[in-house]
Amino acid sequence: MSKNLLLVESPSKAKTIKKYLGRNYIVEATVGHVRNLPKTKLGIDIDDNFKFHLLNIRGKGDLINKIRKLSAKVEYIYIATDPDREGEAIAQDIYDLIKSKTKAKVYRVLFNEITKQSVKKAMKNPLEIDASLVNSQRARRAMDRIIGYKISPLLWRAILEHSGNSLSAGRVQSVALRLICEKEDKIDSFIPTEYWSIIAEFKTDDGKTFQTKLFEIDGKQIKIPPKPKMDDSDWEIFLKKYVDISSEKEANNILTRIKDIAEFKISSLIKKEQKKNPPPPFITSTLQAEASRLLRFRPRRTMRIAQSLYEGVDLGKEGTTGLITYMRTDSTRLNSEIVNETRDLIEKNFGKEYKPDSPRSYEKKKKNVQDAHEAIRPTSLKYKPEKIKNFLNDDQFKLYNIIWKRFIACQMESAIQEITTVTVSGKEFLFKNAGTALKFDGFLKVYNAQPEGNGEAKEVQTNIPSGLEKGMTANLIQINKNQHFTKPPARYTESTLIKELESNGIGRPSTYALVIGTIQDRNYVVVKERKLFPTELGRKVNSVLVKNFPEILNVNFTAKMEDELDLIASGDNSYQTAMNDFYGPFSKSLEIVENNLEKIICEKCGSEMEIRIGRYGKYLACMNPECKNIQSLRSTKQNTEPEYTGKKCPECGKRLVYRHGKFGDFIGCENYPECKYTEQITLNIKCPKCGIGEVVTRRAKSGRVFYGCSRYPDCDFVSWTKPKDETISAESEK
Repeated sequence: MSKNLLLVESPSKAKTIKKYLGRNYIVEATVGHVRNLPKTKLGIDIDDNFKFHLLNIRGKGDLINKIRKLSAKVEYIYIATDPDREGEAIAQDIYDLIKSKTKAKVYRVLFNEITKQSVKKAMKNPLEIDASLVNSQRARRAMDRIIGYKISPLLWRAILEHSGNSLSAGRVQSVALRLICEKEDKIDSFIPTEYWSIIAEFKTDDGKTFQTKLFEIDGKQIKIPPKPKMDDSDWEIFLKKYVDISSEKEANNILTRIKDIAEFKISSLIKKEQKKNPPPPFITSTLQAEASRLLRFRPRRTMRIAQSLYEGVDLGKEGTTGLITYMRTDSTRLNSEIVNETRDLIEKNFGKEYKPDSPRSYEKKKKNVQDAHEAIRPTSLKYKPEKIKNFLNDDQFKLYNIIWKRFIACQMESAIQEITTVTVSGKEFLFKNAGTALKFDGFLKVYNAQPEGNGEAKEVQTNIPSGLEKGMTANLIQINKNQHFTKPPARYTESTLIKELESNGIGRPSTYALVIGTIQDRNYVVVKERKLFPTELGRKVNSVLVKNFPEILNVNFTAKMEDELDLIASGDNSYQTAMNDFYGPFSKSLEIVENNLEKIICEKCGSEMEIRIGRYGKYLACMNPECKNIQSLRSTKQNTEPEYTGKKCPECGKRLVYRHGKFGDFIGCENYPECKYTEQITLNIKCPKCGIGEVVTRRAKSGRVFYGCSRYPDCDFVSWTKPKDETISAESEK
């Protein structure tokens, strides 16, 4: 019998590590958590210092018994769950389960990367379970549990018409939903402002042409005014400093004045170099954001792929090898040894000019950074993406490729750009344009990830020809006016929402994928063309939460709680203090809301009824212990007048109304259930394939929206992008 037992979370990780440690070790996987809070009870004793009541997870009894039996037969036990707060809590749960069953010495080991060298090094330097990290995880779990357990029933009571949905609130998910809904409110209330731009094309006497944009008139810069937000006095101040071209009449007047000018000259030509520094190596949030932006991977998908790269991939003769460091981190710290190796690789592969004089460091002493791990990087430079491509699936290769390139680039020289700004003057008018030329590509040779574009053509060409000089005559050869309207703020994408949450100190690397996934699973938010749209249900839930818990489910309070959790992790705060700071204001808000909500009365005894969670979901139960009355939540739904479509039912002649079902909105007869006629809600766009049916919105199992034909299965047209209305397009071309 082996003397050593090593416990990890993942079976695939167990397989990889077993190969490195050999026959003297038994390696067993817990497959995630082994204990959890009860499903139908709060599980946290608020009156007893917020004490946890954990239960063994249903279905893991055999595994727990196996681990206990193995623990009784070995001399040393190493708990190697994931190296983060969640993993630390799992380690504590395992220890609590086995401590009475074994006399073995129990150690904690951390594997920041799954390679032979890293695993053996960690085994030689075992640690103890970090009580501060455990307490931090417990506090996070307790806050989330209390909010979800206490607020969710209030949501069900406040939004009875959606009681069939799995309504829930969460400390971070509700703030994320609030951000999305507030952005949608701004879009809804946005009033577009008309403005015009003037684009002029000039030609020098030696034949060089370039475009410019009208920038100033009489020394006043042209600017778009935020008119809806300005009163008369503000407007007067604005016009003293700026020029507003807000109508075609004004634009035509300016064009006439410009065309009457006999001579234009290049009044200024400024050239300056600008350094563009490489981005830092990936942390969890930036990896999720960049994978969403470049690869169109959802955060959950990104983390799943990253987990497989971390735990190990079979590389043929090399065996199973972990390819990246631990993927849940918000530290940009890097191992000095691999940085030096990277600098050598850069000089060898690209030349000395691409290697900076000294290694680049991205470590910053900023608030909330968990520095237990390095940034996300390749575990070894010998595993170049192209070299091991045949051993990776397509998703693994794409993600590993950007991790590799970003890491190499972060140690390369800056790119150098030359920015040329040309100014053309004629009487009171001043035109300007700037062009950028790349003088030295630096890190861009490896990692040139272009930012997201909006698909619109640039209004002014930015290429400035060489050979221009101050004082040259510029002959006006063409001038145009362009109409524009200001645009509403852009909706969040998954990528930009992650950045927003991170910038506000909300959530942590391991939570972003779960948070964004949860608000979609709850049907609070849908993704259309990569943008996050709140649903009707999502906006109702947000409205209830903001109205009743404005001081709890907001950015500042949530960020403050994150700070307290970090202080617990560092040993500078206690579990009880953080929980008291959280529960004090929360309980006061909760009491006010409970008193204001309309009570549901038992029809048998007249007592108040409460919402409970049972094995099969939510139900209503009388609070009178002598009364056993229970009923379905659905029976309490308020009778709301359905929205009339304006059409008659073709089967019975009654009105057709909009209804909401399990699979979304549809049109049905108001005479249901006597008349069961239904039809789909279409987009009023003819199917581009059959030309008979109309395009309808559908939802895949993953939750992603796609478009199909209303005549399915007779017509099998499907598309991930919304088809254009060819009828409208054809009419607009006439």
